[in-house]
Amino acid sequence: MSEASAHELSASDQRYVAGLHPTDNSEGENVGTHIVDRGRQAWLTLVGCWIVQFCTYGWIGSFQLFMQYIPGVVVGKAFDAGYFRYMIAIGTFLQVVSMFMLSLARPHKYYEVFLAQAVGMGLGQSFLFLPSLTIIGHHFKHRRALATGIAVSGASFGGVVWPILLNHLIQRTSFANSVRATAALCGLMLFASNFLMKPRSTTRSNLLCQVDMKSILADPAYLISVMSAFCINLGLFFPYFYLQLYASNRKIDSPSAFYSIAILNAGGVLGRILPNVLADKLGTYNLLLPCLFISAGLAFAMLAISTLSGLLALAALFGFSSGSCRSQIIVYVGFPDLSADISLIPSLLVQLSNHTGEHG
Repeated sequence: MSEASAHELSASDQRYVAGLHPTDNSEGENVGTHIVDRGRQAWLTLVGCWIVQFCTYGWIGSFQLFMQYIPGVVVGKAFDAGYFRYMIAIGTFLQVVSMFMLSLARPHKYYEVFLAQAVGMGLGQSFLFLPSLTIIGHHFKHRRALATGIAVSGASFGGVVWPILLNHLIQRTSFANSVRATAALCGLMLFASNFLMKPRSTTRSNLLCQVDMKSILADPAYLISVMSAFCINLGLFFPYFYLQLYASNRKIDSPSAFYSIAILNAGGVLGRILPNVLADKLGTYNLLLPCLFISAGLAFAMLAISTLSGLLALAALFGFSSGSCRSQIIVYVGFPDLSADISLIPSLLVQLSNHTGEHG
């Protein structure tokens, strides 16, 4: 970052400048400098991001989610270096191949399922999920909360479609053929997303940065933001994993209980979009807090559910409130072009630059 651009940063950003050292000061045109919040390519990129979310985060997993985030530092630096398309291509390949490998998993061989879905798909999704959210900052600024909400609604939509689709396919064919069919569908959609998403940065040499980790880890605002995001994510997924099991333990055995997760995710589709229309105007943080309190209250309310109607109502309401939290946490820190939730360390680079091409 040049000395002139450093002076253009706000006072709150100045403390980060010492922690960022460009490795190359070469000049180069960067079309990402001006964000227009509109245009054909911006909306095509958003469609591509939605597809990626649908095909990755829509598959609810546990260790798989860990694998999505743990390579964040490496993926972030690769994005900064201009390798967006390579990462999306690699992620597409790993995701589709791992899904086909999952179809070959043998009964009672859990390690095969773990390697294919948790490790293979998780690693592939890390190359897809993180860059696809990051690229939104290349095209949207003033309407970033809304654009992010639309993109991540693809994950909730995937949570609606995949369980129902797989359930019906497995009943009609077999587990192996069902997974192969969904793998083929994901492959086609991800292939299309490779051509829909496009970064606005055209240069690489002036984007490579070295980060002073001491400067980053010594910043109280950043650490508090990271810890809060950690705590939110730690508690927000509980109903997603245990709502069906809880219904079974409470003897709510109606076939409709199977659709509780689908209804939860359907609520998330609306929750990730509608509140974000106001977030760009009222402030993301001002909407995040009430949504968090509502989600916490609904999580405790789950303990009192004893009927099917109550279960489905809670699923829809929690899906809406938690979906709103999930989309707003990505932008709530107020970074100009990204957020702390996308990748904990690389995302800090956002506050260090006026150029979206430098963000990963």
